[in-house]
Amino acid sequence: MPFSSKNIVVGVTGCVAAYRTCQLVADLVGMGANVDVIMTKNATEFIMPQTFESLTHNPVTVDTFNRNKKWEVEHVSLAQKADLIMIVPCTANVVGKIANGIADDMLTTTVIASKAPVLIAPAMNTNMYTNTIFQENVEKLKATGFYFVNPIEGRLACGAVGMGHIADEQVILDEAKNILFEGSLKGKTVLITAGATEEPIDGVRFITNRSSGKMGVAIMKEALRRCAKVIAVVGRVSVPVPRGVEIINVSTTDEMYKAVIDNMKRADIIVKAAAPSDYKPETYSKSKIKDKDITLHLVKNVDIASEVGKLKGDKKLVVFAAETDDLIENATKKLLAKNADLIVANDVTKEGAGFNTDTNIATLITKDNKRIDTGLVTKDKLASIILDTIS
Repeated sequence: MPFSSKNIVVGVTGCVAAYRTCQLVADLVGMGANVDVIMTKNATEFIMPQTFESLTHNPVTVDTFNRNKKWEVEHVSLAQKADLIMIVPCTANVVGKIANGIADDMLTTTVIASKAPVLIAPAMNTNMYTNTIFQENVEKLKATGFYFVNPIEGRLACGAVGMGHIADEQVILDEAKNILFEGSLKGKTVLITAGATEEPIDGVRFITNRSSGKMGVAIMKEALRRCAKVIAVVGRVSVPVPRGVEIINVSTTDEMYKAVIDNMKRADIIVKAAAPSDYKPETYSKSKIKDKDITLHLVKNVDIASEVGKLKGDKKLVVFAAETDDLIENATKKLLAKNADLIVANDVTKEGAGFNTDTNIATLITKDNKRIDTGLVTKDKLASIILDTIS
């Protein structure tokens, strides 16, 4: 799960958008996080602490001087425990306090006492949000390493429509994940194949498939963001390969096989996102074939993923299955046959899935038979889910 074993402190301030934090907290818990909630006293005017206690199964902290809890300096305890602090929603008042070193309640005290990254999602009236003093405080915090999810235009509590509406929950969750897992592959090497191979028939013709390479390139970008060294074995692709990767260009399946085998010893994780051709013509003509009728005899290409599975040792192997029927059954057989650790299966007949799209609908199956159904997601999002799972 994306937030498994992570300790997240969620601060809730006095804003009508506080009700939106309930779903955020529920989703964090559902994705494996241990969540502690700190509420300002003003926040309790909008929502009861018992709501968050029911969602997190942890006591909610409000009062700095609560004598009914076991002895520990609580703001220091939470500050040291946190992998990430999120303030959702955050008022102009609390932004101003933190920016100027004011620690006069449990939330601001915990933030200032912690070395954990802090993610702030402001919500307020448009005039407050655009106020020069508030914006200066935001820039001051950004300059010292605080993270912000900007609000969006929408209907505000005052009845007006404008900038200041709290950002969508999924945007906040995605940014939290980015912060927590930034650099999570530092020191690791990921070998990624992408694109289609081309099997020549004659001097001008070849056999290929519809793969665009978009999925493989998305995984390269995500691996780079997580500070991995990336080796990219690239066939024919329709999108640019990101800067910063070690590129090995190939054309045929045999060339891709050699490049993978020659370089896999350097990798910790191998992701077979390419679509190498399963077959190739038995014979090849250097000259353009001009016969009126021709018959092509195809022979089976080497199964790159299977060969990697035999040699991988303790390396992690991710493979893909593009299916048109019996998705789970066929993908599970492929996972076992190739000795992979994770298979990403998708039904290419579904709208929004398959080749040359910016989205996908996938089911991830691990070697211990755990399943994750992604629903319709962008390929960038799927890349993040894949690396979360295999990591």
